[in-house]
Amino acid sequence: MHWRESAKHSLDCATSPLCESLMPVRRWMILRRKLSIVSILRNNTRARFVSLAMKRFLFVVSVALSTLSLAHEGHDHGSEQSSSSQKKAIEELTVEAQSFLSVLPADLQKKAMFDFQDPERENWKFTPQPRKGLPLEDLSAEQQKAAKKLLATILSQQGLLKVNTIQELEKLLGEMENDPVKRNHQAYFTSFFGQPESGKTWGYRYEGHHIAVNVTIIDGKSMIASPTFLGASPAQVREGRMQGTQALAKEENLARALAESLHQRGKAVVYSKESPAEILTAENRVAQQLEPVGVPMNEASAAEVKLLFQLIAEFAHRYRSEVADAQMHAMESLDLKEIRFAWAGSLEMGKAFYYRIQTPKVLIETANSQNNANHIHTVWRDHANDFGRDSLGEHYRNDAH
Repeated sequence: MHWRESAKHSLDCATSPLCESLMPVRRWMILRRKLSIVSILRNNTRARFVSLAMKRFLFVVSVALSTLSLAHEGHDHGSEQSSSSQKKAIEELTVEAQSFLSVLPADLQKKAMFDFQDPERENWKFTPQPRKGLPLEDLSAEQQKAAKKLLATILSQQGLLKVNTIQELEKLLGEMENDPVKRNHQAYFTSFFGQPESGKTWGYRYEGHHIAVNVTIIDGKSMIASPTFLGASPAQVREGRMQGTQALAKEENLARALAESLHQRGKAVVYSKESPAEILTAENRVAQQLEPVGVPMNEASAAEVKLLFQLIAEFAHRYRSEVADAQMHAMESLDLKEIRFAWAGSLEMGKAFYYRIQTPKVLIETANSQNNANHIHTVWRDHANDFGRDSLGEHYRNDAH
């Protein structure tokens, strides 16, 4: 089985339609096979050793592969089904946003609403500090239920579980530090940028300590979810009522398994023995391109590439399938030499570490160095399309014509 097939089948088919169809990146493989077959048929020297039956077999295979390729081209670009499913997701999010706003009095609506062009839209944070927007603590039980239903509309089940666990950890921190004001599990804010209406451009943000969900809707047709941040402290609860809880376990365990495998094969995956205390792009509005370090994944084994895409999927599938599939497609369409995996710090479990997955388009960072390596931060950044910048630029250019 090809590595991309293996990676595909490792995903949960219940949440990824890719499991039921050909992967877009298989086109190069199909083309390579077709060219190889044609070359055999055209090479007179070799062709004379090929029986008539074998020629017929190769011809049938070539036709079959051509059919698969054409069929998949339709799936890749056309995607009326894919486009309609994204529009369906946008409509559902729009309806839930309107439903949430409808249960709010005017003063609370005012807290939640910003102009789409307001600089606050890109003023994202993951640290505990004052925020703008509408916090959970200002809401009644009914209004909180509507806010959570809205969040559940954009996240997957596993993404929602991570978010709920992180908020519960914030409550636990308040108990551990005896400071429920600083560690306020109700200090998570809902904000809208522009009016959430069908066919319109608007943004949605859910944010608080260790959580930043940013979604941009453009003309009611496309949806971009970036930057996305999830963190957890403690990364692993070692005692008390939540003992054993590890909100972001797979983000750590899959990455360590990949780093260990590359390291054991003599690859220079560990670029520094010291791990940075924080993700390097921090809370920057624009994620800078970082120095290319670590191992290009065209040097990885099939098993290692499978691990890499399982790790990427863990980040992408925080969101519902329509968003996650688009993010996975962007990563899978890259040549493996364009994807680098790098590790800093110790490979020993329980020790401080940092890793990143670098591509020309997307950067994934994870750092677990603070609080004796028991405080983890993870982020997904899109260099061109954080907050939908690239898509909005295209949108405005098209409008100008």
